[in-house]
Amino acid sequence: MTTPAGPAARAAAPSAPRGAVGVPWFVWAAVIAATSAKVGILWDISWHRSIGRDTFWTPAHMAIYLGGVLAGLSCGWVVLKTTFAGTSDERAAAVTFWGFRGPLGAWVCIWGAFAMITSAPFDNWWHNAYGLDVKVLSPPHVILALGIWAVQLGALFMVLSLQNRTPERETSRLHGLLAAYLVAILLQNATTVAIEQLGFPNDAHNALYYKVAAGVLPLLLVAVGRAVRLPWPATTAAGVYIAFSLLTIWILQLAPATPKLAPVFNPVTHMVPPPFPLLLVVPAAAIDLLLRRAGRNRDWILSVAAGLAFLAVFCVVQWFFTEFLLTPHARNFFFGGDQWDYSSRLGPWRYEFWRIASDPVTARGLAIAAALAIVAARLGLWWGNWMQGLRR
Repeated sequence: MTTPAGPAARAAAPSAPRGAVGVPWFVWAAVIAATSAKVGILWDISWHRSIGRDTFWTPAHMAIYLGGVLAGLSCGWVVLKTTFAGTSDERAAAVTFWGFRGPLGAWVCIWGAFAMITSAPFDNWWHNAYGLDVKVLSPPHVILALGIWAVQLGALFMVLSLQNRTPERETSRLHGLLAAYLVAILLQNATTVAIEQLGFPNDAHNALYYKVAAGVLPLLLVAVGRAVRLPWPATTAAGVYIAFSLLTIWILQLAPATPKLAPVFNPVTHMVPPPFPLLLVVPAAAIDLLLRRAGRNRDWILSVAAGLAFLAVFCVVQWFFTEFLLTPHARNFFFGGDQWDYSSRLGPWRYEFWRIASDPVTARGLAIAAALAIVAARLGLWWGNWMQGLRR
């Protein structure tokens, strides 16, 4: 795959015509594909927690693979169209691979679609060979996860390419909102992958919780804050992440469910929803404030400030909010608290913080988390700078 780099390359890529602020249908298709895959993953996790793995052909699995098929077909079409019938501007704003031309984001989506579709029969064979739900990060699940990430990143790259090729004074806010929405889905991915460390409020008083959060989340929040043309981009992405999570919690609780795999220690009657989301909107606002005030040539200083600000605000917010989530006040439809898998043996552990004796929050642990947050913020600035220049 060949793609130009540097100022000369950015100059070679044409700008969108004046007033051109629309979003092509294939970009919308990629956004829908990214959404379908994410909804399917959250639904599938709830399905496993409530019902168990009864068949490959569950609605949740179909939603996941619909995302892969939709992304592959729509982006495959745009590559063929650009290669054989594209305008000179479309061909100039494309990346060449094996003689075919298409937007960089389309190529990333196509790779992701291939990975997702390949993982389907592999996952079915794996379960038949090694049993049901042997482990979350099995080889087919890793391939599927990489494919989903690729589809969602490809959609983000296509949206940012449209934004960057449109003059800043004429940029539609729709571009920024779509980019923030896709970063919100990436935040969902990060918290889903790290569900054993960040998923449950019971983990919020041990050191690993803050190390994992600091090593991953500032990267996405700082990147969107640097790359997206919105007044409060990181805050918007974090707000959409929370809204997406709440809708999932509220909708899944309405669906009836009956466990189909033994042993059943907790006879649930409805789908078990995901845990309440992290309150990322508060540290995201702190990052936005720093990015608005900092200069363009101070990224190293800014990465230190952003990383420390994220960790400080996140620690305070999550420490006290998770204490609330373990109280009876959170055991209702809105917060979705105290809902556990059908295989869980219920006990007082539900209302306690876990691993606080074996992994307490100490000054040393917070120092490690601070270093991870600074590195993540620096990587986020680098990635955001790259996405600012993305025009193909």
